[in-house]
Amino acid sequence: MAAPKVLVVDDDPNVQRILLATLKQEGYEVHVASDGEEGVEKATALTPDLILMDVAMPKLDGYAATALVRAAEPTGRRVPIIMLTAEADVEQRVRGLRAGADDDIVKPFHPLELIARIKALLSRSGAAPVVRATRGEGPLGKLCCFYGAKGGVGTTTLVINTAIALSQRLKRSVSLIDANLQFGDMRVFLDLGLDTASIVNAITKPDLDSDLLRKLVVRHSSGVDLLLAPPNPESADIVAERQRTDPNALSNLLGLMRQQYDYTLVDMARTLDDFNLHLFDESDLIFLVVTADLSSLKNVRSVLGTMDSLRYERSKTLLVLNRSNAFTGINVANAESALGRKIDFEIINEYRGAIDALNSGAPFMANRPDGPLGQSVTAFARQLDAILIASAVSIPSGTAVRGNPALTSQ
Repeated sequence: MAAPKVLVVDDDPNVQRILLATLKQEGYEVHVASDGEEGVEKATALTPDLILMDVAMPKLDGYAATALVRAAEPTGRRVPIIMLTAEADVEQRVRGLRAGADDDIVKPFHPLELIARIKALLSRSGAAPVVRATRGEGPLGKLCCFYGAKGGVGTTTLVINTAIALSQRLKRSVSLIDANLQFGDMRVFLDLGLDTASIVNAITKPDLDSDLLRKLVVRHSSGVDLLLAPPNPESADIVAERQRTDPNALSNLLGLMRQQYDYTLVDMARTLDDFNLHLFDESDLIFLVVTADLSSLKNVRSVLGTMDSLRYERSKTLLVLNRSNAFTGINVANAESALGRKIDFEIINEYRGAIDALNSGAPFMANRPDGPLGQSVTAFARQLDAILIASAVSIPSGTAVRGNPALTSQ
């Protein structure tokens, strides 16, 4: 039985990517159009079972495109159309219904809500039921490294709150590794004591297995498990020496994390030593965190050059502009020009909320998830989730080495 065809009409590449991954994961055949005119053409040529139609688009807006789709439909056939709107505005909704839409949903939306609405409309229209694609039993087993080439860009805050968003909003099993071996801050940021186990205990155990690892991680109240940095700078040397004498110890540790969690997020130190390069090699994705200031841009450009020289695939490294709306005199276009790379994700600036959360030891995603900053991080977490779910279909979990792309769908 053929899978129902869904046509996504939206000019935003990030929205396209999320919808493509979400719908394919549910078993739908997905087609994409990037403006209203193309949407009308594909609706005629493809005869989709359902259309997701954005409102604000070039050439033709969603209202005009919907009206044209309705006008071109043969007698007796009515394809369900869901409008994607930016605001919960009654006037917009009425306008969409008058143009011929059957339903609407406000962006950003939760994937589960969207899928529920799609299924309801397809059921009413008599389309064939979806045969959901499966990825097998067990966790996703994906490893993501977060690297800030300059101090103060907010890497630790971002990785902590992204982990909480993945755990609480998307119901994923998530672990955090504080790999800033000498000066890890997660103990402080999450109000954890110095007497808890750390990565030293895990990497020095010659017989480390899943049962022992579960005893070494610390469960945070948010539901995220943590493998913390050493409690003092001197202990970091133990990890570095273990890495030098037995690199397989780190591989074994990361492999066990993959077996137990959907996502393992790693907060890295800024040094490009053997330990960090090993983490880069093993990761599925590397998120370079940058802010719009000259020092940060200079350092990130240097890191990107190093990654190119080490033959990492460009698709494995994604750029995250933190505090994107802060006034620095350098806008997104300037930053992209300076780096010679596209900014893949943007996180807004809410300085007071972020600082209050750090000083209280209570992450903003745990206490204020619906605030502007929480919504921005949640949107980022959903994008991360969609990208890696899509890659899980064709790319097995495991070591991603230099020269092998961890993600080919960028």
